This record gives sequence, structure tokens and C-alpha cells, in this order.
Amino acid sequence: MHGQEMYFINPIHGDMMHAWDGKLSGDSLKIKVIVSAPANRKITINGVDTDFTDGFYQAEIDLENYENNVEALDTESGKSISITVYRLKNFAGKYRLSIDDNIWFLRDIQQNVSQYQSLFGHPYMAVLKEINDTYGTKIHLNLFYETEGFNLSEFTDRYKNEWRENAGWLTLSFHAKGEFPDQPYISADYETVKKDCDLVIYQIKRFASEDVMTSVTTIHWGEATREGSRVLRDAGYKGQLGYFNIDDEQYPASYYLNETERRHIKKRLVWKDMSEDIIFIKTSIVIDMKKIDEIVPWLDHYSQNGGKPPYVDLLVHEQYFYPSYFNYQPDYREKLITAVKWAHDNGYEPAILGDCIQD
Repeated sequence: MHGQEMYFINPIHGDMMHAWDGKLSGDSLKIKVIVSAPANRKITINGVDTDFTDGFYQAEIDLENYENNVEALDTESGKSISITVYRLKNFAGKYRLSIDDNIWFLRDIQQNVSQYQSLFGHPYMAVLKEINDTYGTKIHLNLFYETEGFNLSEFTDRYKNEWRENAGWLTLSFHAKGEFPDQPYISADYETVKKDCDLVIYQIKRFASEDVMTSVTTIHWGEATREGSRVLRDAGYKGQLGYFNIDDEQYPASYYLNETERRHIKKRLVWKDMSEDIIFIKTSIVIDMKKIDEIVPWLDHYSQNGGKPPYVDLLVHEQYFYPSYFNYQPDYREKLITAVKWAHDNGYEPAILGDCIQD
């Protein structure tokens, strides 16, 4: 592939650039572009002359728009290559708390509906409200459709106004039909995923309104076929969050992406698959997989390994909150607060992820 060809080293096609990738200059972001091409050529990048340094052609260009064409031109041969890169104005320095596998709190509220004048009377929701009240944290809940003895169609719409009133910080999306089987969409076709996704979205709109909908979700186990990810995109979820683990012993949770793409996202933390018009974002930590005294060191380790995440997604799962769960974590609340406080203390501001990946 590389031979005598001209190709982009950095950024690459679909990269989403943010303030930490360059220098802000007025309304534009100045970034360095690096291109590989045969030596002794006269290469320009978006019309800017390049320097030939360390065996590569380099130039600084300005990104002024959300979507930007970057063209490298060999002015002598007339050969050119181009890529599309994005400029995210509100991505770097933001964070959220995202929670997977949600359904038990809805079942509890429904089964004891006379006891709860408010959603936030429920102990789990009270913790989320406390975190929002203290830190202004934006919190996102990925929902199952069903669990033992309950499904979303049974959940009352009596709290609809309360969902609406809190939609500025509390959002909902599709996760899966249920907790089991494991990896339900790892080989699922379009229709299978669409059926489950439609079930959940219909019920969210019914009991909570469209106000709580957002353009990012996390599919259960973070695995989907290309067709499955298309379902999410077509449902409005242009951003899809996962672990994107590679070169380690961790579970990949990487949708349909290949090893090269996973490796790139693990390094960049955000990237757009231009072939599918889908933006992938890597979570920063899975809180329930860490002991409480491991949370801060884990989040700190990014600084020693290439830099802090531009957008910090703090991920956890609902079920660890409950004493009845076999894997109950009695310090669940304290773990969430520890992670959120780290983001706050490190200067991150709360922001809904869907807002940060769009124009």
C-alpha cells in the first residue's frame, strides 16, 4: 500500500479533531497535517507549502468548519489525495456519567407506584439527582425493554412531565431487549436489532417524551454487526459508544470494527466511520470493574499514556446498586461520586455527548 504512494499519516479519513489537537486561532483550529510521499516532491496541503521533516511532509492548516476537506497535492505531477476530517468545537474538556442495563428502577417504581410522588423518590434515582445537584453532571441511561416480571410497556406515564423537566441533564436510549442472552447482537441482522430498538424507543417516547432522546447510545455488550449499527444510526443514534479494546486481555466491545479501526479509536477515543456515517466514541472507565481506590489512579493514568481523554465518559451498570444483586457493590454511590468528582476536579464540564459530536 505504502510503496511510492502518497497517503495521510495524521489525521486520517474520518478523524474528529478537537481543541486539544491543535491551536485555537480566532474561529479556527490550527492543526498539523502529516503526509507520506516520495522524497524530493513539492507537496502542498490545502494550498499550504509543506516542510519535509523526519521523512514526512508536514504543514499546518486551519479547520474552520464542522466538516473539512483536506487535500494533499503533488504540484509537479498533479496527483492529489484528500480526506474528510471534522472539527468538534465543544468536545474537549467535557464529561458525562452513562449507565447501562437500566430497567430495575423502573420495575420498582411501577410495582410501588403509590409510594413515589417523584421518580427521584426511588433510592437509585435519588443518587443520580444528588450527583446532578452537586456537580451539574449530565447523566445518560441506556434501557432494556424487559426483565423478569416487567417490561417497559407496563411503566406508567404519570411522570412524563418530570422526565421532560429534567431532560436537560437526564437522557434515555435503547440498549437491548434484555440482559440475556449475552452479546445479543453480535451476529444479528438488521430486522432483529430494529425490532428491539423500536420497542424501546416507542416506550421512551410514550412514558418520558421525545425530550429525553439523544443521538448517542451504547448497545448491550458493545457488539453489533454492520447492519446492527445501521439500525442505531437510522434510529437517530449517530454516536455509538463502546470499549474498543485491542492489544490487551479486555473484552473488545467494538461493534463491527476491524483491528486497525479499533486500534485507532483506542488512541484517538473518537472517530467517524465515513462508510456508514457513524461516530464511535470510547468510554474512559467502567466504574463497576474498579475498586473504589482504583478509580482515580485509572483516570489519572491517561495523562501518563498520551494525554487525558478530551471527552470523559464515566460508565457504570445499574444492577450493582441493589443489595439483592449477587454482585452488589455497597459503595456504588461513593464510586460514582469519586469518578464524577475526578472529572470536576480536573476541570471537565458536564455536557450531553450527543451535543458534543455534532455541528
